[in-house]
Amino acid sequence: MTVFKLGTRGSPLALAQANMVRDALMAAHGLPEGAFEIVVIKTTGDTVQDRALAEIGGKALWTKELDRALLAGEIDACVHSMKDVETFRTDMIAIAAMLPRADVRDRLVGAESIDAIPQGGVLGTSSPRRAAQVKKLRPDLRTVLFRGNVDTRLAKLAAGEADATLLAAAGLARLGRHDVGVEIPTNVMLPAPAQGAVGVEIRTDDAHARELVRAIDDAVTHGCVSAERALLAALKADCHSPVAALATIEGGILTLEAELLSEDGAAHVHGAIEGAPLDHDLPAALARDLLDRAPEAVRRLFEG
Repeated sequence: MTVFKLGTRGSPLALAQANMVRDALMAAHGLPEGAFEIVVIKTTGDTVQDRALAEIGGKALWTKELDRALLAGEIDACVHSMKDVETFRTDMIAIAAMLPRADVRDRLVGAESIDAIPQGGVLGTSSPRRAAQVKKLRPDLRTVLFRGNVDTRLAKLAAGEADATLLAAAGLARLGRHDVGVEIPTNVMLPAPAQGAVGVEIRTDDAHARELVRAIDDAVTHGCVSAERALLAALKADCHSPVAALATIEGGILTLEAELLSEDGAAHVHGAIEGAPLDHDLPAALARDLLDRAPEAVRRLFEG
């Protein structure tokens, strides 16, 4: 029996997600655990923890080593948090499946609400989106860089490096940390595009891997996340760009909602669009609408 090799980063969350994908593939095909091997690939994003992603190469820091191993045939598929996958990918790699999406919300740790963070307090985050959204609500707050896995960030918080931090609810749940933090409603803070989604990438020309993996694809999640990623592409957004977006599908209608912000949150623009789930023009139309209405402080961040 040929062993199917799943590549992943080595963080506890990444390993949990790789195990979720392996278990889903076992269930879908009636295969034993021995039919799969989880291969840990060390990424630059895991190694360099003292600088913001945008300063040292962006989201490719999470994917380039996995891409190399995949294209070299050392692994058959890669498991990713979809919000960490850069918007523009090589044609040689395809997103073959996404697991059903988990909770898309952020959780605030260290305070019962954003209003409850002390006056002039400090938020630890490495996310331009989270920093801008919180400063929009609380201009008195300042931010400090928090990078690293969940436990690293929680340890920094416990050490008093910040008054509060924000973590993805989905990641906390996958680590069994359901009791950590309080959920922030999406009408207060829209999530990052693709937040809560786990994706599986394969070599585009690998028909066997495509057939194996597509059995675990959740069509609704795939459609929503694809729309959010298409919005990012139309905006030409990068790691510096504070952008939030969430697509939902109900009753055969896709709704795509988004917010663009300046770095300090003082300027922002919000919009939404509805249409058929497979209407590929929707994300670009929303991008045009947002940029047409955006204040200059926001628009300049999306001018490529």
